[in-house]
Parts: sequence; structure tokens; C-alpha cells
Amino acid sequence: MRFEKWQALGNDYAIVEAGELPFELTPARAVAFCAPHTGVGSDGILLLSETVSPGMVARLRIFNPDGSEAELSGNGARQAILYLRQRGWTEHDSFSIETAAGEIRPRITGPDTCTVDQGRARLRSADFPSGSEEGVGTIVSAEREFAFQHVQVGNPQCAIEVAPEELAELDLGRYGPPIEASELFPNRTNVSFWCRSADHSIRARIFERGVGETLSSGTGATGAAIAAILRGAESPVTVQLDGGELEVEVGEDLHVNLTGWARHVYSATLGEAMIEELKRIR
Repeated sequence: MRFEKWQALGNDYAIVEAGELPFELTPARAVAFCAPHTGVGSDGILLLSETVSPGMVARLRIFNPDGSEAELSGNGARQAILYLRQRGWTEHDSFSIETAAGEIRPRITGPDTCTVDQGRARLRSADFPSGSEEGVGTIVSAEREFAFQHVQVGNPQCAIEVAPEELAELDLGRYGPPIEASELFPNRTNVSFWCRSADHSIRARIFERGVGETLSSGTGATGAAIAAILRGAESPVTVQLDGGELEVEVGEDLHVNLTGWARHVYSATLGEAMIEELKRIR
């Protein structure tokens, strides 16, 4: 079973083509595959398969390391996009792929960079059913109240502005889990804590749904950038993350383009013993 390891700003995924799988990729198998010591060690799996949808190059499914399936990942999507181009699924630099969040339209801009048209973000969605049209609210986590901005960018985001002097020391492992699992968000939520650093720049740290704290997140960066723009920042916004920088361009109608890099780390073949172990897992 062949697979490749890719990373984008420290957010790493195993990319697997569906035709390589000798078994169905179940949640339990995804957990075992992603395990850091007994598996390949990754932030998730990008499963690519052919699609019958007209005009689409491939179908992308995204599995988190806890076995749950994500609708979209900005960093993961860029890794899949560049993989598809480099592995000959398409000869074009602009194309479309199918995700659980709908169609996304990338434009490859360099050997390891691309811009992804992620469509229009929404402030009101079923992922925050009690929310107002503006998507704002408050939430209590670890006995502290936070004001937040809900943004739906293909997956749910909870963006929380904090003071610049506080962001670096904030304990995401303490505050992130209760927010992710809050009853306000029936499908759970991703959480970004951010502060403004300039008119076109913010700093953000990410607690990702089904993953925990990560070095970066494309959709997390997008949610934080939109929250900043709604509070007076200017587009495009450079989002400074622990793993590097992403650029988020947001139109007046909340149409989003995300630009960043992704790189191939290694290619590998899964060992027969591991394959047999995964087959025994249901």
C-alpha cells in the first residue's frame, strides 16, 4: 500500500489514493493509521478517489486522527491539490475538486504554492443554530468567558480575539476542548485565538476539531482573518501561525481566497504487518 506524507506549515497529512487501499478506511482504522508511535504519525489522512461529478478532477475525503471526518481543511486541500498536479491526475494549473464542503477551485501559482477559491463564508449556519445573523456570541470555558465570532468556511470556526500580550501564553489545552465540545456547536467546532499585529496582519493559534492544538490550520486562519476584517482589519490579511504565514483575501461578500504552500515530505509503502493489523480493526 503506497502513500505519501505531505506538510503545510507543520500541518502534516498522509495522502492515500483509494485504489491503493486493501480495506475500507473506517474511523478506527484511521485512528490506528495516524497514531504517532504505532502508526505513520500524522494530523490526518487525505483520501483521494475518482469522481463522477462533472468537471471535477478528484474527490477528497479528510480523516482526522480521532477518526472523525472533516468537511474541509485549508492546509490539507493544498497538499491534495499539489499532489494531484504532480502525480498527473490533471495537466491544468486551475481545476476543481469535490469535498464534503462542496466544490473548491484551486489555482497553482508555483512549484509548491497555490491559491484556493473557498467560496463564500457565512456567519449564520446550522453549526451555530442559536446564533444571530452576525454570528457573534459568548462562551464560558474553564471558568472564563470569551466573546467569539462564528464563521462557516466549509467547516465551523469559533474565532476569539485576545490581547496581544496574552496570546503566546494562552493554554489552548485548557480552553480549547470545552469550546470545541460546547452544546452551542452541535457538530463541534474549530477554535482560533487571535490578535491584531498590523492593518493587514494578525497572529493566531489554532485548536482544531478532532486534532487539538496544531502548528497551523488553513480554515482556522480563514476564520480568524474574517473575524479580524469584521472588526476593521484590511484585506488581504496575512495570518501568522506557529508553522508560518498564510494569506487570506476576503471580499465584501465574504468570498474567500486562501494562498499558501505545501510540500512533499516522503513517499512510502506500508508494511505488510501493519496492513494485516489494520485489516483486523473494524
